[in-house]
Amino acid sequence: MKAIQLYYPPEWAHCYGCGYLNPMGLHIKTHWHPQKAQSETRFTPSPHHTAIPGYVYGGLLASLVDCHSTATAAAAKAQAEGLDLESHPLRFVTASLKVDYLKPTPLGPELLLVGRAKEVKGKKVVVETELYAEGVLTVRGEAVLVQITEGFSGSKGGAPGAE
Repeated sequence: MKAIQLYYPPEWAHCYGCGYLNPMGLHIKTHWHPQKAQSETRFTPSPHHTAIPGYVYGGLLASLVDCHSTATAAAAKAQAEGLDLESHPLRFVTASLKVDYLKPTPLGPELLLVGRAKEVKGKKVVVETELYAEGVLTVRGEAVLVQITEGFSGSKGGAPGAE
């Protein structure tokens, strides 16, 4: 199964967290499970992702939730509209991100992120993401994502995707 991020066209593939064209990025890969209507990302933090010895830096955890959520939004929107991401690539950006740190996240084990769309409406998708370390829920996030359109460069004024 191809990661959702690998469907992004090159002009939308530079994100530090999930962009396959960013040589210094994290290169997270999110997979969609249509029968469950949920996504999964697995990521193993490196020792330099330390907050305090033995624990992951919260900014990294927020970045993982953010990038996982944008990919989840693309897959959920595609499923809701019966689109194939290969022929209709979708890309979302974050309008709002709320992250709750429930427990310290240990450094070392592989992390599992699971996302589900709470709402798919027009160009907006709301995603809930849970992050687990060794089966323990340590972070919960909610993101409001907005679909971007062709020609979006980030340098224009106004909302994402505004023409």
